Amino acid sequence: MSNVPTGDQPLIKTRIEYDDTPVRQFMIASIAWGIVGMFVGVLIATQLGFWQANFKTAWLTFGRIRPLHTNAVIFAFVGNMMFAGIYYSTQRLVKARTASKALSRIHFWGWQAIIVAAAITLPLGLTQGKEYAELIWPINIAVAFIWVVFGINFFWTIARRNEPSLYVAIWFYIATIITVGMLYIVNHLSIPTSWTHSYPIFGGVQDALVQWWYGHNAVAFFLTTPILGIMYYFLPKAADRPVYSYRLSIVHFWSLVFIYIWAGPHHLLNTSLPNWLQSLGMVFSLMLWAPSWGGMLNGLLTLRGAWHKLRTDPVLKFFAAGVTFYGMATFEGPLMAIKSVNALSHYSDWTIAHVHSGALGWNGFMAAGMFYWLAPRLWNRKLHSVAAANMHFWLGLVGILIYVSSMYVSGITQGIMLSATKEGGTVLAYPNFIDAVTSTRILMHIRMVGGLMYLTGFIMLAWNVWKTAHGAEPVNGSIEVFIPEKRKSLTLAGGFLNAPVIYATLGLVFLTGWAALPGISGSLSLVGLIATAMVLSVHKELTKTSWASWYDRLLENALPFTALTTAAVFIGGLVQIVPTVMISTAENVEDVR
Repeated sequence: MSNVPTGDQPLIKTRIEYDDTPVRQFMIASIAWGIVGMFVGVLIATQLGFWQANFKTAWLTFGRIRPLHTNAVIFAFVGNMMFAGIYYSTQRLVKARTASKALSRIHFWGWQAIIVAAAITLPLGLTQGKEYAELIWPINIAVAFIWVVFGINFFWTIARRNEPSLYVAIWFYIATIITVGMLYIVNHLSIPTSWTHSYPIFGGVQDALVQWWYGHNAVAFFLTTPILGIMYYFLPKAADRPVYSYRLSIVHFWSLVFIYIWAGPHHLLNTSLPNWLQSLGMVFSLMLWAPSWGGMLNGLLTLRGAWHKLRTDPVLKFFAAGVTFYGMATFEGPLMAIKSVNALSHYSDWTIAHVHSGALGWNGFMAAGMFYWLAPRLWNRKLHSVAAANMHFWLGLVGILIYVSSMYVSGITQGIMLSATKEGGTVLAYPNFIDAVTSTRILMHIRMVGGLMYLTGFIMLAWNVWKTAHGAEPVNGSIEVFIPEKRKSLTLAGGFLNAPVIYATLGLVFLTGWAALPGISGSLSLVGLIATAMVLSVHKELTKTSWASWYDRLLENALPFTALTTAAVFIGGLVQIVPTVMISTAENVEDVR
């Protein structure tokens, strides 16, 4: 719970010095691991085009280092970038120093130790064999522990804030911390059989559902929501413009958080997953178009009045292109979740094009823009070379376009070949999978060139940041704030027993019942939902209360806001996973007791 200035008490002027050491550490680590992850990506792209590049050592073959590439880019590169942005922006948004220096250091060094452990075990073949969840169980426990450390430090800082309200970026950070923790723990529940092996507690189609509930939402809540929070802070700062629409940001946040968690089954279309789950995943994926594009437009329209800076400012170039790639990727994702389109795109390089337009275009460009903006402020020196930063942008942009374009052509070619039939439609025209692969070999070579260009750009970024920091004195930001002599204590009852929290809770409960319960129970839930909406409307009219004042009331206390966010993401997983896990498949097979 938060203690905030009230304005009706004597105020004490206090100077707060932020702790920016973890920001510098995470930023440097992100750049270093990013180059490693991208180099491995170029290597495995080379291996697909030239088999000789697999070498004769097992731990350097494609199958061993491909998961190393994905984990390095997601958890090492984007993870460290995310932590740097959160530690920097949160302190300034709440006008308070990070709560615990010790927890910040444990978080940093613990996360780097996890990355090193992954870099050792994955090439050795120690893996669970699940997408984005390859790490063995002792490392998974370490990940959960360090994530809890991060969460404690974050919410402790929020509780000590000197800013009365929670800015939109904080909302996305809260959703990230809560949801990633829930996803990671549930998906990695397993029974160890040795120090390097374990069995998941789920099996068969249930295991596949839980895995892609996690896998899709690892992309959603590790690669998307925290970066959106970073966008809402750093983009207005770089453009020196306010966020285009605060109201749109509210709609963007709540609709995205509620809808995203339901979309995981679209990874299992045309499989043995129950049809109702496949259809549910497709429908919610299509619904994602609205909030995703709402966020993209909110970001791009924030640049109104600052377009002239794009010609010379590399930071705005990276941010504008990054947000545009976010819009492209979030248009393409729901499109690929349509069953008929998925039949063409699945198991082809189209998926590779999609994920890299997000990883390189959205995450990579947002990271580069943030680093170029942060470096002068963290070392109190102008960026060493603006020209080199601009060169990095164009090199990276052309590299992405070469990479993605080649994979689109490759993917559609493969999809058509794999589904093609001879006259009569009963015999495959290309029964050997290798035919579809070898037909696109030249496109794999082109992809390698595009990836190499993108890697070269990040090496230039590393050089530019190093030259900026070399010989400079690291500085911590500071601010003078006015703190009341006696802080107002926000009680637990005061946080939850108010109109916006009560109505939102009732709405979520009845909405879930309507969606998940059969027969009369579902009908009664719908009646309850309608009744709640009617009572809310009457209450609002009688009290002459505006929606804005109610939402501001919700943001006064971080605890009920966090609880509602948790409920919004928990519902989707609950409705999908529980029925599937509880069904006894043996009872549905004839002659089996």
